[in-house]
Amino acid sequence: QVQLQESGPGLVKPSQTLSLTCTVSSGSITTSGYDWSWIRQPPGKGLEWMGAITYRGSTNYSPSLKSRTSISRDTSKNQFTLQLSSVTPEDTAVYYCVRVDSGSYYEYDAWGQGTQVTVSS
Repeated sequence: QVQLQESGPGLVKPSQTLSLTCTVSSGSITTSGYDWSWIRQPPGKGLEWMGAITYRGSTNYSPSLKSRTSISRDTSKNQFTLQLSSVTPEDTAVYYCVRVDSGSYYEYDAWGQGTQVTVSS
């Protein structure tokens, strides 16, 4: 079974760039038919899809976050990375990396455990 693990700093200062890495095991990020997404959940709010990178390396982003979001990958390490620039306290959330099955109506079929990121000075 594929496993995902988020890693990165839990505290980021306002105006800085948030950077998180998702390490994938028991599965390859280059396997056909899957997208690799970042989702977040601010305190007291619902899940928000941020963006994704496909198995081919192309990216898609939420319109509300596109201007300051970048997703990249390192296939040699089987990792993909989220960068969110110019952060504010509104970006405080639990961040998840997720596998998306593009052959099953884009089901979120595997999740990381989530990592808390707090934006504060």
